[in-house]
Amino acid sequence: MRSKDPKLLLQPAPILRQGMTTPTAMRDVLLALMPALAAGAWFFGLGALLVVAASIAGALAIEWAFTPPERRAQAIGDNSALLTGLLLGMTLPPALPMWMAFIGGMTAIGLGKIIWGGLGTNLFNPALLGRAFLLGTFPIAMTTWTDPGAAFFHIPSSVLAWPFQSPVYDAVAGATPLGLMKFEYKGSDFLNLLIGNTGGSLGETSGLLLILGGLYLWWRRDLDWRIPAAIILAAVLFSGILYAVNPGKFPGPLFTLFAGGFWLGTLFMATDPVTSPLTPRGAWIFGLGIGFLVVLIRVFGGFPEGMMYAILLMNAATPLIDRYTQPRVFGRGREGKAP
Repeated sequence: MRSKDPKLLLQPAPILRQGMTTPTAMRDVLLALMPALAAGAWFFGLGALLVVAASIAGALAIEWAFTPPERRAQAIGDNSALLTGLLLGMTLPPALPMWMAFIGGMTAIGLGKIIWGGLGTNLFNPALLGRAFLLGTFPIAMTTWTDPGAAFFHIPSSVLAWPFQSPVYDAVAGATPLGLMKFEYKGSDFLNLLIGNTGGSLGETSGLLLILGGLYLWWRRDLDWRIPAAIILAAVLFSGILYAVNPGKFPGPLFTLFAGGFWLGTLFMATDPVTSPLTPRGAWIFGLGIGFLVVLIRVFGGFPEGMMYAILLMNAATPLIDRYTQPRVFGRGREGKAP
């Protein structure tokens, strides 16, 4: 064989190289979210996009401020702060003041990522941590919803409210589908839930488009399919049992799956590889726990939505799950000792 044969490549180890990198995975998730983001903009208008932009700006600002100058290009270029800001923005009310969304983005990166040591070391999902902070700090603004159907170029006055001033809302919706079900025991039209023509956040806009985005991530091998499968299984079984007991009070499985931020949390947040278990068995336990908790909180808790708390609680359990689901090392006993 000739030494210049292009089919022969000699090089030192490692000789196995994966095409998947952190920036590539982040770009895949960003692309998967674009259809749902576009649907949210269609239903809620330009003001909702400004809320998302403010959330992204806050995340990028704190990432830039707390990263050494020589590493800033790499830290911003891996798209993790951009994705965190986008995910947070899609969980916020479309008429939330931009300054609150900006603070939420800063909190998501500052307390959800940087304080833990940076990318890959955080225990909790940063976007959900930012949302939890906003819900505890600004509970009225975070539970004030507007109806879809506004003109695209209409910007609600509350979005442009001055910092630390009480926002004035142009129009306020009565309740989201989850709120109607929880407090008034009223269902919602399934077609509206499917396409997103309901009150809520941008992440509740279209279950159909979010599912398509999740299938794209599965095709690209960016998520562990066991986690969403376990969440769906647990949510369907638990809600189905409750519905069978009292169908007039408890929502059925179909409503449970398509109301609120179920698909955004299931496909784009619970599957975060940093804050979810590493083992296949751990992924099933993690997902089953989220599916059970989201129904439990929605039905018996004080808030209509439970996805955020369900994921954060199971994030806290992830180290314990990893510890007890590690496979046995070949050649060693169950206690990890050599025979």
